[in-house]
Amino acid sequence: MEMDQLIKKINEIAHKQKTIGLTTQEKDEQAKLRQEYLKIFRSNFKSQLEHTKIQTPDGKVHPFKYAPNDNKSTN
Repeated sequence: MEMDQLIKKINEIAHKQKTIGLTTQEKDEQAKLRQEYLKIFRSNFKSQLEHTKIQTPDGKVHPFKYAPNDNKSTN
């Protein structure tokens, strides 16, 4: 599913949740869609970081070094 379609569906379910509530099946679908969204978002963001370059004051350009934090915070 494309990101735009995914966001549209997530928003539809969120609106329904606020107005009339959700069934158990819809709550499961909402959780699944959110996980799919996060997977795509993280992939896109990681790709963007891989293509990012940093220019130092002396004019040299260096690739950005992605170093994920292994200590996952629980927010």
